[in-house]
Amino acid sequence: MSTMFLSTLTPKFYVALTGTSSLISGLILIFEWWYFRKYGTSFIEQVSLNHISPWINGEVSQQDQTNGSNQIPECKVWRNALNLFRGAEYQRFYWATNKEPLTYYDMNLSAQDHQTFFTCEGDAGKAEYEIMQTAWRERNPVVRIKAAHSALEMNPECAPAYILLAEEEATTIIEAEKILKNALKVAEANYRKSQALQHQGTVAEGMHRRDTNVLIYIKRRLAMCARKLGKLKEAVKMFRDLTKEILPIMNVLNIHENLIEVLLEMQAYTDCQAVLSKYDDISLPKSATICYTSALLKARLVADKFSPDTASKRGLSASEMSAVEAIHRAVEFNPHVPKYLLETKPLILPPEHILKRGDSEALAYSFFHLSHWKNVEGALNLLHCTWEGTFRAIPYPLERGHLFYPYPTCSECADRELLPAFHEVSVYPKKELPFFILFTAGLCSFTALLALLTHQYPEPMGVVAQTVLNFISLPFFLIKERLESLGWPCNILQQLSRI
Repeated sequence: MSTMFLSTLTPKFYVALTGTSSLISGLILIFEWWYFRKYGTSFIEQVSLNHISPWINGEVSQQDQTNGSNQIPECKVWRNALNLFRGAEYQRFYWATNKEPLTYYDMNLSAQDHQTFFTCEGDAGKAEYEIMQTAWRERNPVVRIKAAHSALEMNPECAPAYILLAEEEATTIIEAEKILKNALKVAEANYRKSQALQHQGTVAEGMHRRDTNVLIYIKRRLAMCARKLGKLKEAVKMFRDLTKEILPIMNVLNIHENLIEVLLEMQAYTDCQAVLSKYDDISLPKSATICYTSALLKARLVADKFSPDTASKRGLSASEMSAVEAIHRAVEFNPHVPKYLLETKPLILPPEHILKRGDSEALAYSFFHLSHWKNVEGALNLLHCTWEGTFRAIPYPLERGHLFYPYPTCSECADRELLPAFHEVSVYPKKELPFFILFTAGLCSFTALLALLTHQYPEPMGVVAQTVLNFISLPFFLIKERLESLGWPCNILQQLSRI
């Protein structure tokens, strides 16, 4: 019967079969590649490992028990301590390149931050503050700016409206600084008013907390304007004053990183080391700024006279070993940074939020600190020799034990949400193409070739197809004959149909 069935098939059937197979495998390949680019893993492999394999083994993963699906793990993102001004910097980049430097995900996180720190329950019933509550979440910058002007028309003392205009309407840092100075006067007056009433209930406390957040934010942005305009001593004083504050918002702003960056620009390395020693503690959270600044300050002591050939002959001195250990520590924390510092990968404008140990943090750090590494003679050479492993006499000190938790696997997914589409996200460790993508690509190519050959040579390919099918079906015929010789029914399906 099978032989009779195969003999009745026409060449058109084989053309349609191979063409359909090629189309289906091509669609699977496109989906697999898209999923891999977006999430860094194969969809088929992920489903097999997390759903099919536990089901076959009689096990159910803990994640499936809790939510019934395999979701991409979320990584905590932080505000970029050195975030740029949207109007004076990000918008100017867009005008020059016609590329959006910020993603909607990143801007939405900023909108949430602004709503959290610049609004409170006491704003209910106040038209100007209610306008600002919705203005932060508007996607269109023109609408946001118009809303801020409307709020100021209703109340010239609405400090959050000044902040929005300084961030987005001002097209230069000088304009932004001018608006922020006006905002500072208003914010200080509002702060004094709410301070006198802060103990009159939870609503009054919320308003005072809001006014405090607004005041701190304005002072920080004014200090950043001073830094950008070259008024370094003024910026240092303002940042030092802000680091003395002990407020919840200070845990978000990380102003000590601003202070470190300005001190490096001034080449005040002793003062920078003093600030760094307060935050480079094992009990405190780390960042690329902390780890790489520590490495830079130690490399500065030896980098100008460092020679790989000389060091390979005599070995590393104590100070050189200390610098190498600091570089390895920094690279272990964030392995993406050296590519940008060594300029083997182009920089782009940093996002408003970063993922610690991710490519977004590496961009934010390198964008502002590359010049500081260049100012220290030989520092980049030492980084290159240590990171690339070209100087093989340098041991890897961290073999004695890692200083940080294992590198997170979710960093690539979060970075793809934070960074613009035109940027190639740095991946660590570098992932090879999954087996299923390679397999699907091979299958698609093979079936496409068969479809082409079948279309061009239908009769010979029909003969080949019949031969292959006969060869594949031969073991089944042998098993059937063996079962018949043992007295088993020759047609199992026919016998089952009778039951």
